[in-house]
Amino acid sequence: MAADSRDMPPVRLLPDAELARLALAAPLFQRAVRLARWAAPQVRIDAAAELVPEELARGMAELGLGDEAEGDAETADAWAFAVDTGLVEVDLADDADPSSQAGQGGTAVPGKALEMLNRGGPRDVLELWRTGLDAVLAESAAPDLPELYDDLDGEGAPPEPAWDPEEEAEFLDGALANLYLLSALEAFEATSNGDGSAARPVPLPVLAASMVVPDDMEVPTDAVLEEVSEAMMRLDDHFRLLAPTGVVDYQPVDERLISDEPEGPETVEELPKELGEEEVSRYGMVRLTPLGVLGVRDRLADAGVRAPALGDLAGQDAAVLLDALVGYPEAAANAEGEQWLAARPPVDAARELLAAARGRDQGAPARRLVCQQTLSRLGVEAEPALREVLDDRELGGLARVWLVERAADDVPSPDEEMVFWLTIDTIAAQLDVDDDPELLRDLVTDLVARHDGFFDAAWRVDHPATAEVLEAMGRLHPDRKTAKEARKAAFKARSTGH
Repeated sequence: MAADSRDMPPVRLLPDAELARLALAAPLFQRAVRLARWAAPQVRIDAAAELVPEELARGMAELGLGDEAEGDAETADAWAFAVDTGLVEVDLADDADPSSQAGQGGTAVPGKALEMLNRGGPRDVLELWRTGLDAVLAESAAPDLPELYDDLDGEGAPPEPAWDPEEEAEFLDGALANLYLLSALEAFEATSNGDGSAARPVPLPVLAASMVVPDDMEVPTDAVLEEVSEAMMRLDDHFRLLAPTGVVDYQPVDERLISDEPEGPETVEELPKELGEEEVSRYGMVRLTPLGVLGVRDRLADAGVRAPALGDLAGQDAAVLLDALVGYPEAAANAEGEQWLAARPPVDAARELLAAARGRDQGAPARRLVCQQTLSRLGVEAEPALREVLDDRELGGLARVWLVERAADDVPSPDEEMVFWLTIDTIAAQLDVDDDPELLRDLVTDLVARHDGFFDAAWRVDHPATAEVLEAMGRLHPDRKTAKEARKAAFKARSTGH
């Protein structure tokens, strides 16, 4: 599954039981289950394992679908879902040939998957749903075979398909991965609504642009905007097909915008510069559902993309936890840290975190920063572990900060060497994890202002990142004279091997 080989943001998944309930309530799954039960003792199918016209009409009546053309299509889709998931099992005649009108059909009966559904657990339901989703995604990327056969040339050969199925599958997977990036994190952070799904819908033009517009292009060209319009229409077709699976909530593009005589702009480049919420929604709105977050995450993981979920690290050791949390957004790091801490006695958890935070490698400052943030969630019962490292050069500073914040008694004051070591370590960590230059500039400016002769002492600090930190301070400090002092201090530190 295409995802530019990036790690995905962590997400909060609903419990399996709740996800299974959502899967069973998805229109396509719900109709497929009804048809599977209706198929007893057996129904007649054609050579392609589709319901024969008489059975299709009966199936449509069973589902209560009124409009004949639309009802036929929805019944056929539900039947295909039942076949693909094993909710029904087909028995075709030996001479059945799905590629031609010749040959006999066969019969279909309720399948073993239906029996399993009746007695299985939530994971069984979700595995069935996922099997059906994969089949629908494959169908969505396939060319329209009936149209191809209608267009047979004089020699009986179908014309070249208008699209490449593999390319279309990659396009759809890429769109789902981008939608995951755009909306799943919001669903993780929002918990107040009770179902864990507060991700705001993404306007279809925004999603289409994320697929087409290069990252370094500030103002899209007319040609690129034309590609965005084409991508929108492709996505509209796909999401209309996917919505009944429950993977997305989708408000389609307003038909009046794509009719022969639209009342609005025909392409993205004709959009007004400012649109109200109602006008934007007419161009399509899509959101991954909680079920969709699960489905896309599973597909990403199958493709080798790291797609973490809350709780993944609860059973890992502290070293694995800290390495992972360095790259997590704050809300996700806090939630994951809380789960990890909840599984351990406070003193043991603190000792394990502190031991994992040690090191002089390049990633050690960031590990110590997230260690400090995770330790901040522990109460006074962890105090013995923090006191044990007061004399540790790498950990003594953060231990003192933790104890002072809890108004602990008899906390020894740090010597100047420890203060400056902690300062260098903190800035090194911020440089590693924070891409906000304004925040870093404020941090650097404040540190220098609070310490007279800061650079005279800082270049002597025996920390692997001393020279790098001082060079960064020279770039970030707004005062030219101070920035020059920082660069001189960095030269001294590098000359002495600090």
